[in-house]
Amino acid sequence: MHTTIDSATEVVSGIRFPEGNRWHDGRLWYSDMHTGEVFSLDPVTDAGPRLEATIDGQSSGLGWLSDGRLVVSAMNARSIVAVEADGTQSVFADLSPIESSLVNDLVVDETTGRTYVGAFGYDLYGGEELRPGPLYVVDPDGSVRPAADGLVFPNSMNVLPGTRTLVVSETWGGRLTAFDIAADGSLGGRREWAALPEGTTPDGSTVDAEGGIWVCSVDTGEFLRVVEGGTVTDRIDAPGLCAVDCALGGEDGRTLYLATADSYDPAVTARTRAGRISAVRVAVPGP
Repeated sequence: MHTTIDSATEVVSGIRFPEGNRWHDGRLWYSDMHTGEVFSLDPVTDAGPRLEATIDGQSSGLGWLSDGRLVVSAMNARSIVAVEADGTQSVFADLSPIESSLVNDLVVDETTGRTYVGAFGYDLYGGEELRPGPLYVVDPDGSVRPAADGLVFPNSMNVLPGTRTLVVSETWGGRLTAFDIAADGSLGGRREWAALPEGTTPDGSTVDAEGGIWVCSVDTGEFLRVVEGGTVTDRIDAPGLCAVDCALGGEDGRTLYLATADSYDPAVTARTRAGRISAVRVAVPGP
């Protein structure tokens, strides 16, 4: 498939910067990173999104612990916030004593209940020179330990279905990197899973039932389905837009939700609110 976002159906608009797209319990969830708000939406029955939480500072990755609590990466606070069913918030994991840069996306390993979260590694917004960033693993009790380092802006992550393999987007590295997940949650066997086309800047991503990864190239406005080794099997172009994140969901898992924005500069998005999430149908469902 090679198409453009013009063929997609708009699901929700008026977002500043839509991040953390997830399909969970029959609903599409997402963060508006530049407001700290987290929303969910039933694209079929809801008239509009439902506000689930407001995080102090920028919100990014979303996940669910084995006890059902929502967890959100609170980027500026360098922590992971847990949200109870009644909306009560608490700090699930505090990374601030060991990490000085903003934390980024996260994924919860459903098999073990552990959470993996990355950090920028440098002050992107302050114009600091690029430095590699780390991954951390958070155990179910909220304790944090280093998992990997030397990643070029670690971003979204997926556990490949039926495996103990974690695949990480390295945004400024233009590649997807894989690790083996050990029984204690530590990461080893680091290797290049896919080198992406030149100029690609992988941001958000989602995995399908065949182990293919849909990855968003934020700077080039593309959504690419990539398989191990780097072959691009499908492409959706979003010219002139930032391709930010994506999620597979819907009744049969074959709806791909595409998050776009006109800029990742908070000063711009505060004025334009041009972020939106659209939907297209794809051949391979989510896991």
